[in-house]
Amino acid sequence: DVQLQASGGGLVQAGGSLRLSCAASGFTFDDYAIGWFRQALGKEREGVSCISSSDGSTYYADSVKGRFTISSDNAKKMVYLQMNSLKPEDTAVYYCAADESSGPLLLRLWVLQGYGMDYWGKGTQVTVSS
Repeated sequence: DVQLQASGGGLVQAGGSLRLSCAASGFTFDDYAIGWFRQALGKEREGVSCISSSDGSTYYADSVKGRFTISSDNAKKMVYLQMNSLKPEDTAVYYCAADESSGPLLLRLWVLQGYGMDYWGKGTQVTVSS
């Protein structure tokens, strides 16, 4: 079974940093794309960033570009989201997701539409205080 577990959330002041981790199991990690998504209370889920485990290509939402960095450690089957210069509007539950497909167009599509990946894990809460 494909399993994804996000962790690393917490409470941080505006301007601070957090690193989220996504532990993956049950699939051939190198062949998959992994994405981070978030959903704030009362709002629709939105894409944050995606990475292709096979070639390391990435895509970011405009709202986090330059502040967040996605990376993967294929040997450990882990994907990370380093979040710097956090803002109150970054407050949300963050989820990681995975899909067998990949490619730059798909990475962009998943982030822009906020859904579409096949497998989803439970989220981790990130709260940024002003």
